[in-house]
Amino acid sequence: MYEHFTVAMTPLNRERMIRVYLPNGYEENGDKHYPVLYMHDGQNLYRDEDAGYGMAWRIGDYLDGSELEMIVVGVDCNEGLKRLDEYGPWESSKMPEVFDASRSTIGGEGKEYIEYMVHELKPLIDEKYRTIPEETSMAGSSMGGLISTYAACKYPHIFKRIASLSTAYWFNQEEIEDLIRKSDLSAIERFYLDVGTAEVTETIDGETYERTSERVYEILKDKVRNVRFEIIEGGVHNEIAWRERMPQVLKFLFE
Repeated sequence: MYEHFTVAMTPLNRERMIRVYLPNGYEENGDKHYPVLYMHDGQNLYRDEDAGYGMAWRIGDYLDGSELEMIVVGVDCNEGLKRLDEYGPWESSKMPEVFDASRSTIGGEGKEYIEYMVHELKPLIDEKYRTIPEETSMAGSSMGGLISTYAACKYPHIFKRIASLSTAYWFNQEEIEDLIRKSDLSAIERFYLDVGTAEVTETIDGETYERTSERVYEILKDKVRNVRFEIIEGGVHNEIAWRERMPQVLKFLFE
């Protein structure tokens, strides 16, 4: 079952669509509470017709056929390059060389985006649905993986299980590495990250994705007690690739 509604993102002074998946039996089991998985790029999570490129992760379909019972909360992304502003915790100098020579920097709104999720969206979801507030996780891909890693460092006592797929760590490489080193991540229960060998984003190639993800893993493995890092041979950078990997991701995180 799916529900959707619009919220006001107070720190960023903009509105956004929230898409919620509720597990089978949610309405019938009126006393049962569920863990919550927060995800970015919400429009791409459930149905192909809603997805930006006509390709969805179809997470609800998978969960309906599995034994995992959870609530999934998807937050739609901002439009165009503004998505990178929200998912970038720090301003990045990669803008002119990768995306658009007319802008010198991009990113820097990630702090406000996560503050909204922690202080406004999570309390709203915990009030509106039968959640287990202390069992909260986060997952995302590409820039969504970057902002998920940032959220884990800033709020490890809240987001205790993290999945970061095909992550664009190169966008804020030095900053995210430094933050991980300085953060107490002992509260993180499980952290999954992966990267494909055929990832491409504009001028960023698979070798860059692989190398930058390996650098983050080398730091994380000494900070989190249960980390899994997968290099996907031939893995590309799109929703179908992430859809195919999501069953193994969810099994690692929650089983």
